[in-house]
Amino acid sequence: MLVHNSDVAEIFNKVADLLEILDENPFRVRAYRNAARTVGSLSQSVAAMVEQAKDFTELPGIGKDLAGKIEEIVRTGNLSQLQDLEDRIPPQLIRLMKIPGLGPKRVKTLYDRLNITSLEDLKKSAEAGEIKNLKGFGEKTEKAILAELGREKKEERIKLNVAEEVANGVVNYLKRVEGVSEVIVAGSFRRKKETVADLDILATCKKGSKVMDAFVEYGNVGKVVAKGETRATIVLRSGIQMDLRVVPEASYGAALHYFTGSKAHNIAVRTLGVKGGLKINEYGVFKGKKRIAGKREEEVFDHVGLSFIEPELREDQGEIEAAQQGKLPKLITLKDIRGDLHAHTKETDGRHTLEQMVEAARNRGYQYVAITDHSKRLSMTHGFDAKRLAKRNEEIDRLNGKLKGFSVLKSIEVDILEDGSLDLPDSILKELDLTVCSVHSKFNLPMKKQMERIIRAMDNPYFNVFAHPSGRLINERPPYDVDMEELIKAAKERGCAMEVNAHPDRLDLADIHCRLARDTGVKLVISTDAHSVNDYDLMRFGVWQARRGWVEKEDVLNTRSADELKKLLKRK
Repeated sequence: MLVHNSDVAEIFNKVADLLEILDENPFRVRAYRNAARTVGSLSQSVAAMVEQAKDFTELPGIGKDLAGKIEEIVRTGNLSQLQDLEDRIPPQLIRLMKIPGLGPKRVKTLYDRLNITSLEDLKKSAEAGEIKNLKGFGEKTEKAILAELGREKKEERIKLNVAEEVANGVVNYLKRVEGVSEVIVAGSFRRKKETVADLDILATCKKGSKVMDAFVEYGNVGKVVAKGETRATIVLRSGIQMDLRVVPEASYGAALHYFTGSKAHNIAVRTLGVKGGLKINEYGVFKGKKRIAGKREEEVFDHVGLSFIEPELREDQGEIEAAQQGKLPKLITLKDIRGDLHAHTKETDGRHTLEQMVEAARNRGYQYVAITDHSKRLSMTHGFDAKRLAKRNEEIDRLNGKLKGFSVLKSIEVDILEDGSLDLPDSILKELDLTVCSVHSKFNLPMKKQMERIIRAMDNPYFNVFAHPSGRLINERPPYDVDMEELIKAAKERGCAMEVNAHPDRLDLADIHCRLARDTGVKLVISTDAHSVNDYDLMRFGVWQARRGWVEKEDVLNTRSADELKKLLKRK
């Protein structure tokens, strides 16, 4: 059985959820959540680490007990502890946690106060107006629950990082099959959408290759839906569907274009072809019955008079017209990033020391890193007060005195309080190189109050970067109720930057808002929100998100040198 890192992380998060419902020790709950994040951010497969007898206790936050549980999951695909916990809790109670806005704490309150153990109970209580009276809920939450229960359920799409892990696994597997030449994952995965419904795989191979047999025998297959000579469909045990299409080399580029672009983009390109007397499909570019191109993807664009359009832009959102006019953006790349401006240490909720986080950033070739531990409002993370932050600043000054060619930027992730004030006084904020400002509480405020809160915070002259601006967690928590267009305008007027949070659970700003910020002239910052040295690797997800928003190098502050960055961050 092939177990992915995301499988282990999901099991640990489920354990944490159930422990929270059972009101277990919060430090124990947090240990599982930290372990889930550690495993989820690993660049190496845990399955490979087990095979190589690697010591998991060397990973941050992983002790002997958790190391043993990782091995159990990898070897069996399950965790006996999770089964024991599920046996102690009504199964429908677990289902309640999948309702957006109902985390373990709220589910426990519903269970304790109203004896709600099922979706039916939840609906009855909401319709009777009982939920709004519970502490921490309110009328808006009750209405949101009713709306969610009444909504037709759509199949949940998988997050991009999970899709990437699965995609890399199957691509590497198929490339080892004799006779196989090219293997690539197309579709929304290649366009780097934040969530993916399934994986469309293209391959070229020599005649007689057993690639189809190998595909349906892949180690994690739960069901073989179809198998033919050139196409097969399987569903993994995790529920992810994968389609493999074997195409001739002469059609590879045309097929790659056809299976990458959105339906609307492909129709637009085919329409241009028709106007030029051409037929374009997955088999090639045809003039009459003769195939005149299709081996390379660039040929498809050439024959309809377009310059090459990067996969992330193929959504029929103006890219065709931009290509015709020679106005396609020169999209930002990972190599353009010179530093990370959102990173945490063990002093709050990170898992490595200041020195370790700095050294890891240097090893990635960065020129700087901003250390942004939490402010005191987040007491559960042991956030910094002004006195402690002043000592941290002195520590950073001493560290900078020892470093050559690298800068540690003094910063803080400061909470935006309900009244719009910042969680620390200006007297300490003015001593920093930058502030990263975030909403971590009162997500359910009405739009008017939420907007007033954030814009008032932006009025503070020491507000530099608005972090994870919508507050969403993909597939878990919806954005809070704000008018993002108005917030972007407010940021422009005040000289604030907007963060593109690269963590795959967030990818916040959304791609459409990245483009809106760019078009409005608001500078962006792409940061990982790193809580461990491995989290720096997540930067690619933020860059992909920005690319989908047509963002160029000049639009992003942390593509500049440290000196230039500091100048640009100064509020006028």
